[in-house]
Amino acid sequence: MCVKLCVRLQICLALALGFCSGFSSPALAFKVGLVLDKGGKDDKSFNSAAYAGATQAEKDLKIELKYVEATDNTATENLHRSFAKKNFDLIIGVGFAQIEAVKKVSAQFPTVHFALVDGELSLPNVKSLLFEEHEGSFLVGAIAAWTSKTAKVGFVGGMDIPLIRRFAMGYAAGAKHANSKIQLSENYVGVTNEAWNNPTKAKELALSQFGAGVDVIFVAAGASGSGVFDAAEEQKKYAIGVDSNQNWMKPGVILTSMLKRVDLAVFETIRQAQAGQFKAGVVRAGLKDKGIDYSVDQYNEKILPAGIRQKVEDLKKQILAGKITVPDYYTKK
Repeated sequence: MCVKLCVRLQICLALALGFCSGFSSPALAFKVGLVLDKGGKDDKSFNSAAYAGATQAEKDLKIELKYVEATDNTATENLHRSFAKKNFDLIIGVGFAQIEAVKKVSAQFPTVHFALVDGELSLPNVKSLLFEEHEGSFLVGAIAAWTSKTAKVGFVGGMDIPLIRRFAMGYAAGAKHANSKIQLSENYVGVTNEAWNNPTKAKELALSQFGAGVDVIFVAAGASGSGVFDAAEEQKKYAIGVDSNQNWMKPGVILTSMLKRVDLAVFETIRQAQAGQFKAGVVRAGLKDKGIDYSVDQYNEKILPAGIRQKVEDLKKQILAGKITVPDYYTKK
């Protein structure tokens, strides 16, 4: 009886101290909360890229991931606070519209780490993930001008805000660099957050531009971009995608996509935070670190000739060498 009791006590002690490998308690998973904006994880653009990066981290890093989609801007603050109250280790907000929510909630939970995509905050527990969108827009502007047969190219933006104006300015500069005689049409879907999810209006704008002689349109409008793609397919013209690689959505129609590697930024932020290497502050990704680029794959290689691709690669080298200065809407006078 005494022997059995001693054995049981030894087993209990081993379990308590974690010495017995067969009975050790699993380590707590690193918890990440992802707050997407109204476009949602299936917008095939900005939010989809963030979601892809987070789910890749879930797979590769074995984190615990929870995501939510904000129905409107007023909901984001409560979504961030809910994650913080549940002791999530890292909370990631996607989109400039979440700046105020992250600013407020991060101050209330100073021991929680936050990351914000496309919004800049100087706070001790917030990492801002920003991109040099104008650089990539310059490249696809040149591609549009070199491809156009009418010397007329277009731009359709989502919400009329400085960020999207930055895309438009870079695109126009690239087109003008490639062809000084190029003509540019520019329209925006709207001035509220609804502009990111209104493909019908985006299609109307695209059809109007195509009707005026435009034969290539760059669209930076979130889920609204699908309307531009549909218009291009109907009119047998070209469109240029944005953020994630959207070439697959309309093979032979989408000339290329301006890549904004939100997926890589989100993944790397999660990796660093999980490893105890989280650093607050601003991180800017551009051509130099391939945080910004343009896409070439099996879906567009036949409509984006090798000659144009080589010229684009030359442009990249000139930008990186400082021989070409891409105008930036954020710093314009």
